[in-house]
Amino acid sequence: MSEKNYKIVAMIPARYGSSRFPGKPLAMLCGKPVIVRTCEAAARTGLFSDVYVVTDDERIREAVIDGGYKCIMSTREHPTGSDRIAEAAEQVECDLIVNVQGDEPFTSKEALELLLSPYYGPDADKVDLSTMMQELKDPKLIKDPNYCKVITDRDGFAMYFSRSPIPYPRNTGTGARYFEHIGLYAFRRQSLLDFASWKQLPNEASEAIECIRFLEYGKKIKVLETNYMGIEIDTPEDLVNAEKLFKERGME
Repeated sequence: MSEKNYKIVAMIPARYGSSRFPGKPLAMLCGKPVIVRTCEAAARTGLFSDVYVVTDDERIREAVIDGGYKCIMSTREHPTGSDRIAEAAEQVECDLIVNVQGDEPFTSKEALELLLSPYYGPDADKVDLSTMMQELKDPKLIKDPNYCKVITDRDGFAMYFSRSPIPYPRNTGTGARYFEHIGLYAFRRQSLLDFASWKQLPNEASEAIECIRFLEYGKKIKVLETNYMGIEIDTPEDLVNAEKLFKERGME
């Protein structure tokens, strides 16, 4: 397969339930549901052959279809978002699958191009999936278990992910840097199908970090450093701010 002939699709997982914002995918953003706005953002990049929403909720499916986009219904319970995407991948013939977050209607082409870049580089044959990281400098955030940290080898491949600080600062003044994992992914389709077939092992279950499963079963994860800060809609207040930004950018 030529590197210029990848068939790339976007898959956007969407669930109705949310502890901080129930029904978020169907909340209206300048006249359209958030999930439809996210589809529009992904399609606007021009990077994808198709854009799919993956959901288990009929209300979301109807909104997506009404918005002119494709939807795949998830029929099984899944422990992680990647497992859910893998179920949908069974139904789609493609080479690469980009997992776009359903609450980011400002998804940028530049961030997704960076995410896909390893598949066109010198290490392409070694890459099973790619993801992103950004530097953490605040000691409080480095220690915060809500921030998933990642450490890579010198070629940029992930060595481990953890909610603990890695590397542990046993010695100071070494120049060690700390990075937060950003949950955007570009998968080879087969790697995603493999992932879903594997049993979750204790390290992944303990940390509650799905990337660990890929590492434990021998997959190679290329991690790109970025300053990208996605604009997520996690609360009703975020939605108000998103509406203001939409209007400022003339995106209504």
